Amino acid sequence: MCGIVAYLGAADAVPVMLSGLARLEYRGYDSAGVAIIQPNKAEANGTEAASKRVRRNACEHCVKVLKTAGKVSALKTMCERDGDSAGTVGIAHTRWATHGPPTDVNAHPHTSTDGGLAVVHNGIVENFGALRQQLMSKGYKMRSDTDTELIAHLISDVRSKTRMPLEEAVRLALTQVEGAFGLAVIASDEPDKLVGARKGSPLILGIGEDEYLLASDASAVIERTRRVAYLNDGELAVITRTGGYQIQTLDNVKITREIQELSLSLQEIQKGTFKHFMLKEICEQPEVLENAMRGRVKAGDSEIHFGGLMQVMPRLVSAPRIIIVACGTSWHAALLGEYLIENLARMSVEVEYASEFRYRRPLLFKDDVVIAISQSGETADTLAALNLARKHGCLCIGICNTVGSTLARSTEAGVYLHAGPEIGVASTKAFSAQIVVLIMFALKLAKERHELSDDALKEKIAALATLPDLLRRVLDQKEQVLHMARVFKYASNFLYLGRGYNFPVALEGALKLKEISYIHAEGYPAAEMKHGPIALIDEFMPVVIIAPRSDPNYLKLKSNIEEVLARGGSVIAITEEDNEDLDSRCECVIRIRPRDQL
Repeated sequence: MCGIVAYLGAADAVPVMLSGLARLEYRGYDSAGVAIIQPNKAEANGTEAASKRVRRNACEHCVKVLKTAGKVSALKTMCERDGDSAGTVGIAHTRWATHGPPTDVNAHPHTSTDGGLAVVHNGIVENFGALRQQLMSKGYKMRSDTDTELIAHLISDVRSKTRMPLEEAVRLALTQVEGAFGLAVIASDEPDKLVGARKGSPLILGIGEDEYLLASDASAVIERTRRVAYLNDGELAVITRTGGYQIQTLDNVKITREIQELSLSLQEIQKGTFKHFMLKEICEQPEVLENAMRGRVKAGDSEIHFGGLMQVMPRLVSAPRIIIVACGTSWHAALLGEYLIENLARMSVEVEYASEFRYRRPLLFKDDVVIAISQSGETADTLAALNLARKHGCLCIGICNTVGSTLARSTEAGVYLHAGPEIGVASTKAFSAQIVVLIMFALKLAKERHELSDDALKEKIAALATLPDLLRRVLDQKEQVLHMARVFKYASNFLYLGRGYNFPVALEGALKLKEISYIHAEGYPAAEMKHGPIALIDEFMPVVIIAPRSDPNYLKLKSNIEEVLARGGSVIAITEEDNEDLDSRCECVIRIRPRDQL
């Protein structure tokens, strides 16, 4: 959830970086900070304390750090009150606590012992304990609880042994670090240099007019430039005021990287008239579905077009097994994709949590197809699972939303969601787009494998084309949903139930409630309610049941509702507009228009 922004150019760095951090606030964080390189004022004032500072830093510049627990707005106020934060080279960060609580001391940036070097870092140092002991045995004192401070001391330790350029010290220090990192480093004795490195955590180089930015997300650089270069895992970027930039591997091999043009606009990453990004993205879903289908399906047609899969379609269609790896919301979409592909295309599908898949010894074969799903295309566990599949010779396909992401660059073929930037931390429109893409994907496989006739496919495509308007009708019920929220706002537990295709949707509904409301919620297959969850149901636990009358198990879902009511529970039912069966039994009913069972 952390965010990085770094700057080297002619402008005042702090306002640029604060603006970038504000664009990253959607990621969630608990503290923020900046570090800038400034002329060492000790030379000018001539005091004894200042003279000691000059001797200690042994250079004409110093690193100034301003950081605080809390919001970016608090950091901005701190910088304004300080009145002396000018500088044209700097690094900035928003932190989500992993090692140590959210305090001023634990906030990034972190510095070396002499204060002459500063680091911001995303990721987790897995050998944190061993490195901490190693550095403390050498006399280094830890001022914070963080793993990031260790990186600052490691770089400083390497530099203390022999005089070397900052980038070389960073490179050598990182050979000792196990785990994931995206980081940016500055040093007072090289005041016109900025170094960034990446392994498992995204880092983008923004290339402007006589200025450069490093950021963990494109939204932080779009205000200054559209021209970017993406760092891959195991790469390091060195930026200097006079020499421009150079990308190299952590093995010290120089690389020429193509510059890409960002497709997103500043308007897309602004809230507009909406109070929250998430609300905006919920309301964007009808247009998102239209964009996901545009150019791929057309009413009256019996063909689905996936340009990004054409070259691999023969191998894909003949594969004995498809494995889908994903995390969180994308895993829920993958589960629904499994049901769709098995039902329509009659192919064997397995869905795996990428975070588990990467750490065990899965049975993988060269004929397998591995599909990785990730909105950002930068989910570390999903990328690691993908790398594992690639080593076994599997055909690797990506489904993601972000053009130019690591996932898009690491797969042999793929499909973009075209959902537009998703700023809200809790995915909404990307989940909807993933489902529509997976429906089209399943239909395409069914057609290619002759499991679906042209006439049947036309019917499915016609039904698919109605989804955006159906979704608009659902969004028109916002006043009813707001009323329900007021009724149930004091509930501390929720249960979500669904069968078949609606089970993954129940899981996703429970996840959204947990993420956004901090209310405990669980999703279950409705048939599993009697195996444990039913014991928890009482008048204080509302139960959301997805119960369309078109569901083949509708009568069983009605029985689930009766079981909840028998224990004093409240039921929120989701069913069709023309179904009045549940009105007298449920406290609330959300109605959707009857639709074809895809």
